[in-house]
Amino acid sequence: MTTNFDTYLVTQRDLSAGRSTEEVVEAALAGGVDVVQVREKHRNAREQLAVARALREPTAEAGVPLVINDRIDVAVAADADGVHLGDDDLPVDVAREQLGADAIVGRSVSTVEAAEAAEAAGADYLGVGAVYATSSKDVDEDNQAIGLDVVADIAAAVDIPFVGIGGVTPERAPEVVAAGADGVAVISAITQADDPGEATRALKEAVAEGKRRRDGTAAETGGQA
Repeated sequence: MTTNFDTYLVTQRDLSAGRSTEEVVEAALAGGVDVVQVREKHRNAREQLAVARALREPTAEAGVPLVINDRIDVAVAADADGVHLGDDDLPVDVAREQLGADAIVGRSVSTVEAAEAAEAAGADYLGVGAVYATSSKDVDEDNQAIGLDVVADIAAAVDIPFVGIGGVTPERAPEVVAAGADGVAVISAITQADDPGEATRALKEAVAEGKRRRDGTAAETGGQA
């Protein structure tokens, strides 16, 4: 499966303005979201599995990969397309062994060294951040706001695609992509929007703007950007 990482939704029911995760994802799919990750940090395995199974059919019909945060067992049980792993989760190679060669395996990183290690271990893509300070993700405050310079450094260091995550909004997305990210991952920018579908469309246009800026910079510098 060739995956487009332009717009990547990370679900979180308690940040969804009183709506269910299923409602938010349905609207995001209508808006053209490219990847859906079931995160649902504050729900147990059974509840995560129920959400994942409810999203399996609509995401498959839309041709959108469904990825499970942390839990390989939930990914298998829900017949999801892959997993996204953090520092405290099983290693990338173990996930690959459990899920098979065709599964999507992502890894969260915040440094060039970690990005290179994840690529060497066989990750398909990276979630890089937090780019900006955020309260949406459970990250150590010392590791927040890595900034655009680190995004650019990681873009120069690895060949696999990556999304910038953490405090990303449609207003900020162009500079994240212009710095080298292939796309952006968001929680609240979609889940808390009055219209998640319209928020997704705005995010897609913002990513496209970032790619135009990056391509324009590359053209101006003879491809050295």
